[in-house]
Amino acid sequence: MKGVILAGGLGKRLKPLTDDKPKPMIEVMNIPIIEWQIKWFKKHNINEIIICVGYLKENILDYIGSGNKFGVKVAYVVEEKPLGTGGALKNSELLLNSSIDTGFFMTNGDVLTDLNPYDLYDEKSSGIALVPLRSPYGVVQLNEENAVIGFEEKPEIKNMWINAGIYYFTKDIFECLPEVGNLEVTALPLMARENKLRGVKFTKNFWRSIDSHKDIEEAAKELATVNNNIH
Repeated sequence: MKGVILAGGLGKRLKPLTDDKPKPMIEVMNIPIIEWQIKWFKKHNINEIIICVGYLKENILDYIGSGNKFGVKVAYVVEEKPLGTGGALKNSELLLNSSIDTGFFMTNGDVLTDLNPYDLYDEKSSGIALVPLRSPYGVVQLNEENAVIGFEEKPEIKNMWINAGIYYFTKDIFECLPEVGNLEVTALPLMARENKLRGVKFTKNFWRSIDSHKDIEEAAKELATVNNNIH
C-alpha cells in the first residue's frame, strides 16, 4: 500500500517561517512535519511514499531524498505551477495507477496524528478521517440562572466533525479530480453526492493541523505525551 503526502502549498499563514521553506519542513519539537509523517506511515507498514511537491521543493528533496535514511522508498511528483490539492493528487495518477493495490492513503502536508490509517481502509470505497471540532475559544459554563459555574478551555464540540485531512482513496478518485483545483471543493462534494465517500470518526487520537504559529507550540506540548504512538 502506498501513502501520499501533499506538500506543495505556500503556507501563507505561517509567514515568515515559510519565506525560505515549504510548510511541511516547519519543525515541531525540532523535527520537520514531513519527517513526522513519513515515520507515521512507516509505523503502519506503509513504506512506499509519493510526495507531491511544488513551492520550494528543493528543501524537501534535499532533506528526504530517496527516503532510505528513514527506511522507506520515496518518489516525487512536481507541480510546476500551483495545482491545488485536487490537481496535485491528479498529477500523481500515473504513479498510483501503476500499483496493484486497489487504493492508497493520503495526508495533507500539515497534519500530525497518531491515528491508524488502516481504520479508513475498505477495499471497495473511499474513506475520510473525521475528528471533533475544537473550539478556538474558551467556553463559559452557565447554570439555569445564568450564573457562571465554570470555564472550559477550547473544548471539543460534540457531534460536530471536521475533515482531518487524512484519507483512504480507491482509484475511482481519479475520475472525480480536477486538473487544477482543491479536492475539498471539487472531488469530495462530488463523491458525497454520489454516495462514494465514508466518514470515519476518530475521538481518542492525537490530531493537529499546523495552520498558525500558535499551532506549532500547542502541537509540541501534545506531542510530548504521544510521541511513541506516532513513530
